[in-house]
Amino acid sequence: MSTKRNTPTAITFSTQLEIINSRPILRLPADASADLPSRGQVAAHGQVGGVDVTTVVEPDGMRGHWINVTDELSAKLGADHADTVDVSLTPTKEWPETSIPADFAAALVDAADLTEVWAGLTPMARWEWVRWIQATKNADTRARRVEVAISKLESGKRRPCCFDLSSCTDPELAKSGKLLGIS
Repeated sequence: MSTKRNTPTAITFSTQLEIINSRPILRLPADASADLPSRGQVAAHGQVGGVDVTTVVEPDGMRGHWINVTDELSAKLGADHADTVDVSLTPTKEWPETSIPADFAAALVDAADLTEVWAGLTPMARWEWVRWIQATKNADTRARRVEVAISKLESGKRRPCCFDLSSCTDPELAKSGKLLGIS
């Protein structure tokens, strides 16, 4: 007896490059976002403007999603504000590694007993820890979150907390959990 595997289907669309607070992003059209398997973050492989990418598609806080256009991707695209970009994304369960911010990385190094704990987390869980720590503009709150993260990890917690996974948590791009420019 053979079993049929569900192979994720590529989601293709065209969207305009937007700039929010000097940061380029690509906002997914509503129908493309609705085809994603989650209202929260989604790992995906694909192409953005003909450039191969492995990325995490971020929630916008309004049941939609957006893609961060890194400096490297921006240079490869050569696109200007309001240029249309063709995108093809295939959701995957294989999460890329996240960049650990310097303050959190230093705290992890200082807590040497957490080396194996951190390495034992799934990449998705590591993304959640980093996302939670970075989800504030306030330096004192951020420092406290780093302390709390270390404490929680030391006590065996594998996920940060119960924050709304479908909210936009990038403080440069969001207000009240919603991507700027959404009404």
